[in-house]
Amino acid sequence: MDVRKRVGLNIADLRKARSLTQEELSHRARIHQTYLSGVETGRRNTSIVVLERIAKALKVEMEALVRKR
Repeated sequence: MDVRKRVGLNIADLRKARSLTQEELSHRARIHQTYLSGVETGRRNTSIVVLERIAKALKVEMEALVRKR
């Protein structure tokens, strides 16, 4: 599986497990909601800095975002 898709699926799963909307998570991570949507669908090649902000907003280590299923 493409790493962008894996990261996107992991973020979406973690977000849903915390009952957060994309809007809520994007606000907490200080990114635009449409950008987050692109990350979750694997269309965006995001930076490590943005992944760190998403991980902090989800209260997980960055490794959880790239972990294989």
